[in-house]
Amino acid sequence: MSVALNLHQTPHTPHPIPHSLSPALKSRLATPLNIGTVEVHSRVLQSPLSGVTDLVFRRLVRRYAPQSMMYTEMVSAAELHHMRKLPKVMEVDPGERPISIQLFDRRPDFLAEAAKKAADQGADTVDINMGCPVNKITKNGGGSSLLRDPDTAARIIETVSAAVSIPVTAKTRIGWSEDDINAVDFARRLEVAGAQMLTLHGRTRSQGYNGTADWSWIAKVKQALAIPVIANGDIFSVDAAIDCLEQTQADGVMCSRGTLGYPFLVGEIDHFLKTGERRLPPTVIERLRCAQEHLRMLADYKGKSGIRQARKHMAWYAKGFDGAAELRDQLCRIESVEEGCGLLDEAITVISPELYRHSLLKPAIV
Repeated sequence: MSVALNLHQTPHTPHPIPHSLSPALKSRLATPLNIGTVEVHSRVLQSPLSGVTDLVFRRLVRRYAPQSMMYTEMVSAAELHHMRKLPKVMEVDPGERPISIQLFDRRPDFLAEAAKKAADQGADTVDINMGCPVNKITKNGGGSSLLRDPDTAARIIETVSAAVSIPVTAKTRIGWSEDDINAVDFARRLEVAGAQMLTLHGRTRSQGYNGTADWSWIAKVKQALAIPVIANGDIFSVDAAIDCLEQTQADGVMCSRGTLGYPFLVGEIDHFLKTGERRLPPTVIERLRCAQEHLRMLADYKGKSGIRQARKHMAWYAKGFDGAAELRDQLCRIESVEEGCGLLDEAITVISPELYRHSLLKPAIV
């Protein structure tokens, strides 16, 4: 199956004027991030993403950001309660530190039981999902539905904190809807209950992932809390991270969709915050080689299901050049590692390294 690529495509132009951090913020962010008793030597975190942040994906992200906090996919405390064997989504490599296991449910006792298992697995922290907007999660009282039940949310934090010796954190949104934003009061309740860090996505539940993240609410929450506040939402580049940190004065940023097909992003931001220098972004060829490695690793780790899961990852990698749409269409139907790697090899052979060597490719927004 051939993939036609236009070698006469004009390279992307570099950023006109690099953004930079203010001296005061740069100094504060140069220190470790303290999450309760856990010290993290990076202010950039990889968000938990369902169906994405498995062991394989985390290894790729950590290659470029070895000191950043990683999160597992969210784990159902209810399902965990009935399982005799821990699910694969909870599998943690002993060498991947720091690592947090994210849990979801609305029952404090189920979550406390699950948190103990997470701690036994080697988690450095336990994160409670209070922000997922998906209906199948919220209809059962989990995820962002807890924004409308702060009493239960606080009780969850209290119960889980009492059950484990590792820090308990939470990830949430600014409110249920535009007419029901309670970010500051909700965050205060969680802090009083014992949360050691809060990650705040600057969208409401009703927005889902549409529209623009409202970072102003993150700034308000940061001013109201003593515990670390991590900003989340629309962090698709180093410049976006800088702008977000300046506007919110948050203690760090969490990357989510910006890392889909671009596991380099967390490391790029982390490197800039630590050195003030920008890493040269990967070329298209380097991204497609990474896609091949991701495919092989998923197949080795999960077998046939890993190949099926890899289809979406391959599509996320194949962006930013002419012919990418056709390539994505073919990659979404692959049945084997050989087929996927063959398509990517064919694409790579007709891409000129010189054409893309200096192109500043941004992560794809999907």
